[in-house]
Amino acid sequence: MTNSHVTKKTGFGLKRLVSGGSGAIWLATLALFFASPLVAPGSLNAAPVLGMLPFAAVLAIAAIGQTLIVQQRGLDLSVPGMLAFGGVLISGLPQNFGWPLWASAVAAIVLPALAGLVNGVLVTCFGVMPLVATIGTNAALLGTVFALSSGTPAGAAQELTQFATSKTVGVPNALLIAILVVAVAGFMSQQSITGRRLTSVGVSKGAATVIGVRVSVYQTVAYVIAGALYGIAAVLYTGYVATPPLFFGDGYLLPTVTAVVLGGTALTGGRAAIVASAVAALFLTQLGQLLRALGSPEPLQLVIQAAVLLVVVLLRELVPTLVRAVRRRPLVVAAKAMA
Repeated sequence: MTNSHVTKKTGFGLKRLVSGGSGAIWLATLALFFASPLVAPGSLNAAPVLGMLPFAAVLAIAAIGQTLIVQQRGLDLSVPGMLAFGGVLISGLPQNFGWPLWASAVAAIVLPALAGLVNGVLVTCFGVMPLVATIGTNAALLGTVFALSSGTPAGAAQELTQFATSKTVGVPNALLIAILVVAVAGFMSQQSITGRRLTSVGVSKGAATVIGVRVSVYQTVAYVIAGALYGIAAVLYTGYVATPPLFFGDGYLLPTVTAVVLGGTALTGGRAAIVASAVAALFLTQLGQLLRALGSPEPLQLVIQAAVLLVVVLLRELVPTLVRAVRRRPLVVAAKAMA
């Protein structure tokens, strides 16, 4: 293989890894940050930006989990329960049961991953629709959260809060963790055997089966990894806010789906736009902060997020149709002229 071939191959892989299949969200994010100080002066000062980035990090990690499920032609509605479950474990186990922080952190990541395993088994082995399976798991997790907490939120351990709210070389630790997670997930989705097989299953289960991929195993793996990512997001969120509401995960369901769609992952499955989903999470978090700076109430922010999601879905349906119509028109005109 020549050096030019190696360069082209490496460049193409890097381009796919960075863009995640959607350059539009990068441009939209840059435009949003450019417009923010014009619309709300001071919105890009150090304090508001550093306060926004940890929440963007949490959403980015959770959105990657949702991306993996959407890649497998599913939709994970257990996100609220997963996040709440991870949050109550990392905060409640040390405070109420005397667990060491490290063991609580492991439990807050592993147990949501096991809940993801339940989702995966229900979908792949029992043929339950992803929406139904994840709704059921979500209800069970929220009930578990209430039982473990007795209805009272617990505070995060001081060590966790100190880590989550601290900075390394001026960058919030939560953001550094998110960058690491996004980089590893993005690289694995493009370069690892597991990532490629997940993509092949998402594109076509039939074709993946023909080439020897164990479809049910890899679909289940996607749910397990997603659960672990939700756990990591819950740990970071709990550490940053110190005493999170019991059901704080309710506010993350729509944003994770919106981030996936904005990032470019097709709801019909296929290649996962990991990095682009994370960029979309940054876009949504900054958009929310800008709306709050303008005095917009929380319900209006949710309406705007839903509207953005609807517009993107409609554009994805209409634009290809319009492009095909434009390309077909000269052929139709030529055919009429020949007739």
